[in-house]
Amino acid sequence: MRPSQQMRDLGIVQYGAPILAEPGRSFGLPDERKQADAVVGQLLDAMERIRRAHDFSGKGLGLAAPQIGIDRAAAVVTPPGADPIMLLNPRITSASDEMDEKFEGCLSFFDVRALVPRPLRITVETVTLDGSTTTTVYERGEARLIAHEIDHLDGLLLLTRIRPGMTPIPVEEYRKTAEATGRAWSYE
Repeated sequence: MRPSQQMRDLGIVQYGAPILAEPGRSFGLPDERKQADAVVGQLLDAMERIRRAHDFSGKGLGLAAPQIGIDRAAAVVTPPGADPIMLLNPRITSASDEMDEKFEGCLSFFDVRALVPRPLRITVETVTLDGSTTTTVYERGEARLIAHEIDHLDGLLLLTRIRPGMTPIPVEEYRKTAEATGRAWSYE
């Protein structure tokens, strides 16, 4: 079974679906707290199904509401070895000039990996369930994971972030590269 078919079977919307190209609708918090709670619960349930099928322990896992067919601005990111980070109405307010380029995958087209340049440090503003605004700085791997999910909420896929002339590679080729070098890709 192709990796993308496995994700589709787990309820992940796949590349080409119109919802992935549309920005997620913001929540009016605290008035829409119940709706936000429900969407976050659905994201966590989907992430649990995905974790049972695929090991993300070394790289972390993120999922945005549009990827499960919900057009709202909510995502959950679980960095390696850390608690989940809930993102409601997130936006990147600043990004470092210092970048790195790493392979990324996406649950919505899991058959390929692509080299994606991302800032090493981002500042993200989110809204809490009670309606207050918080600002958090993320670095390196966490910044990459969170920026990827915020892209989903803005209707963007990692293909829009790759350098001109670059193309994704099949996941099998990516895995062979990791095996050949004797080391798997890591954030640090």
